[in-house]
Parts: sequence; C-alpha cells; structure tokens
Amino acid sequence: MGIEFKQLSFAYGGQQVLDKISCRLRPGCVHVVLGINGAGKSTLIKLLAGFLKPGEGSVLLGNKPLKDLTLHQRAQRIAYVPQQQQTSYLLVFDYLLLGRKPHRYWQSGRADDALVCAMLERLDLSHLAQRALSQLSGGELQKIALARAFVQEPKVLLLDEPTSSLDLKNQLEVMEMIALETSAKNLTTIITVHDVNLALRFAESFVLMKDRKILAFGDLEVMSPEHLSQLYGLPLRMYRQGNCLQVVPENNL
Repeated sequence: MGIEFKQLSFAYGGQQVLDKISCRLRPGCVHVVLGINGAGKSTLIKLLAGFLKPGEGSVLLGNKPLKDLTLHQRAQRIAYVPQQQQTSYLLVFDYLLLGRKPHRYWQSGRADDALVCAMLERLDLSHLAQRALSQLSGGELQKIALARAFVQEPKVLLLDEPTSSLDLKNQLEVMEMIALETSAKNLTTIITVHDVNLALRFAESFVLMKDRKILAFGDLEVMSPEHLSQLYGLPLRMYRQGNCLQVVPENNL
C-alpha cells in the first residue's frame, strides 16, 4: 500500500512550513526525506501519520483519504516511531504486545505472544524480553521501538530520525533492520535523517526538501552533487567507496 500527498500545505501560527507539496511514495521501498533543520521534514511525517491536519491538500493511503479513516483503521495501517523514546518500568515483551492492540479487541492471545517472540528472535533481541525499558541503552531502546512498530504489522512505516543519538554501529544495525523489514513485508517506509551517506547506503528513493517545497524527488539520480549542494547551501562532491556512494564537502576531498 503506497501513500500519496497532494498540494499539501501546513503552517504553525501563521508561519508557512510546507507549501503545496505533492509526491507519491511506492511500497516495498525505503524513502528518505532530507533537508536542513527547519525544512519541514518532521512536520511532513506527522501529517502523513495523521497527527497534524493539513491547512490545504490531502493525504491518500492507497486510494483512500487519510482523513476518512478512523483512528483504529489508521493504527492498523500506519506505524510511527518518533525521534525520542519514552522509558518506563514496562517490560520489553509487554511493550511489544502493545503493538498488537490495533489488531485485537480484548486481551492478547497466544498468536500475539508468538508473534512478539518471533520478532524478538528474528531481530536478535530475545535476551531483552524481560528487561524494563528503563534499563535499556539508547541503541537497544530504538531497536525495541522498531520491533514494536514491526509487530503492529503496518502497511506504512513512518520514522522520524531513527538514528539520531546512536553510535555508528547502532546506526547501521537499525537501518539494516528497517531495510530488511521493508523488503520482507513490502512496506512503504518513510524516514527523516540528517546523515546523507547513511541515506545513500540504505535508501532507494529520496525526497529533498528546501524552502517549504520539494526540491527534487526520485531514485538515486536525484542525489547529484548539484542538488545536494543546493539543498545544504555548501559545495559538495560525491565519490564511490567500494559499493557505496559517499558525499563530502568539496574542500575536504
């Protein structure tokens, strides 16, 4: 199930953040939203999740307007992981079970328990099942938040800076988890990140946002030095390191 937004606009207190932007994002693909701070990336994610109401335009999930879906129907189709995770004394296993709530109407059953166990095992997180969220490291907490989103079995996965504040190893592991699940479940995954090189390593589609508009959208060809230099306001160069493209400031290459 893909997601599309048409002529989407939004303002905070009269200050325009997004100005009539349009895009169609296909399933089975990791889409990365790039732009400087204040470009409207997080606002776009919240609009797609239905947490914010657009001033103009619409969001379509499949061919159905997002505004026509109930909260329960949205939760069955869309999983959202914010930048910062809340900690508590809740056990990891019970926290993941909450991800099954949109698909059940009373207490969790054996099928839900089995799905949670299978997801923890698949992601090599079973050793954390009986740990409290408050006892987890930043990297562990982010992986558990993703695991909860995965057991929700969404069609669309929205992630707002899922690698922020993580060390390099955890950044790579989190992005690998996202890419594998997107491919395995044919998800429409939309991520905001600041690390261009991380985006180049894992994403297949790119949305470049600047001055309340979409500067460019598409596959790898839109990630040109010209577009990226314009996006970030400084000269950048691109080169290939093994199988990966890398972007660096021009005077540092």
